[in-house]
Amino acid sequence: MTAAAHPVVSPVTTGERPGVRLARSRRNAELSLLVLAMVLVAAYGAIVEANLLDTVTRDFWMPAAALGLVFLGMHLVIRWLAPFADPALLPAVALLNGIGVGFLRRLDLGKAAPADRETLAIFAGTGGRQLAWTLAAVVLAAGLLVLMRDHRAVSRYAYTLGLAGIVLVMIPAVLPGRFSEINGAKLWIRVGGFSIQPGEFAKLALLVFFAYYLVRKREVLSLASRRILGIDFPRGRDLGPVLGVWMISLLVLVFEKDLGTSLLYFGMFVVTLYIATERVSWLLIGLVLFFGGAYLAYVLGGTVGGPFANFYTRAEIWLDPFAEPYDRGYQLVQGLLGLGSGGLFGSGPGAGEPLEIPEVQNDFIFAGIGEEIGLFGLTALLVVYLLIVERGLRAGLAVRDSFGKLVAGGLAFTLGLQVFVIVGGISKLIPLTGQTTPFLSAGGSSLMANWLLIAVLLRISDAARRPVAQGGGPAGRPGGGPPEQLHGAPTEVIRP
Repeated sequence: MTAAAHPVVSPVTTGERPGVRLARSRRNAELSLLVLAMVLVAAYGAIVEANLLDTVTRDFWMPAAALGLVFLGMHLVIRWLAPFADPALLPAVALLNGIGVGFLRRLDLGKAAPADRETLAIFAGTGGRQLAWTLAAVVLAAGLLVLMRDHRAVSRYAYTLGLAGIVLVMIPAVLPGRFSEINGAKLWIRVGGFSIQPGEFAKLALLVFFAYYLVRKREVLSLASRRILGIDFPRGRDLGPVLGVWMISLLVLVFEKDLGTSLLYFGMFVVTLYIATERVSWLLIGLVLFFGGAYLAYVLGGTVGGPFANFYTRAEIWLDPFAEPYDRGYQLVQGLLGLGSGGLFGSGPGAGEPLEIPEVQNDFIFAGIGEEIGLFGLTALLVVYLLIVERGLRAGLAVRDSFGKLVAGGLAFTLGLQVFVIVGGISKLIPLTGQTTPFLSAGGSSLMANWLLIAVLLRISDAARRPVAQGGGPAGRPGGGPPEQLHGAPTEVIRP
């Protein structure tokens, strides 16, 4: 006897294209991960209340629910406008953003009088403002997805964006200190009670310009003049772009008194240059130029002072923060003590003393969170950052056009470098900087700029994963999704 024949279920019999099924499965996976992220944020808020209030209020879930509605709206926009985008990016960012809002609300509860803690509104204090900024940032990111249907279209405005980026970088430098300076670094524009950090948006504009420039000049910059120790070094006349960006980064260090921003811009350009040319020599030249410039600034700051004095002070604190533990080194010492007292597992959300750390809601939020969730918890957060960076790099590898590769690779590296700079500063690996921790620290500028960064990565990821029938790359290639179904297709014998 023979088995009964069963009909083969295929896109032809179901009437559904493979690309549609693929897009739906990815978006469903994204939604499931997003729900899991919000459950973790709600659980974090419940534990905070249990430790601070000795009870869990009936409204503990409301901040997580408000965030969930915001991120659900972003999910629907992605499902509509970027259905083939990476399903892990939005949930990972939502988890970090949610933990940041939850910790800032924990600080608000710690500052409030015990009798007022149970009635603290979800939109009150720093945590409430961060929740509002999250809504604005997500709306801005969704708007970018609406306007930018093709990431390659941005290259048309590369020179305009490059000029805008330089202007945004230099505005705080030329403003008087009372309008731009906070904690020794001139990174802000402050008018009344409103403040904005234009450098956060400048990095996006400058990266688009860098990517466009390097796509056009990559062949020239790939030429080698001599080989030293097995490494091909570029011709001397091709060093102009690197030296120019190096000088700009030094000017940022001089006039804005911030090592972190200087490192971010210069590192972003050098790594984008490496991605474009695949020559290790550019990385070596970049490292020599940056560390040489930083050492020169340190020496000049210790001898003549002036614009390098702030960097010299930060370097001295970094070398020995315990020399003046109650004066210049107080912030770093408190951060190190907080990280040390957290140990492996932490004191528990809401059970630590993060308010003892100055600026814990901004520069040192990673130390404050680390005291309560410990080394294991911080490692988990770093893994989430690593996942975002890896997914961004994967989108750059998969997309077909060179401009998209450079933009995605540069954005992913920039995010990773910013995390390294701030975590390295609070752990005494490198001198302290004025950088914020992406998606965790309080403030609207950083949050909006980084959500715009994620929107660009989502758009490039969608282009990289879109099947050929949907306007993506060729079938069967990394940028073209799964190969077309060939059963039933006509065949032809081709003879040589």
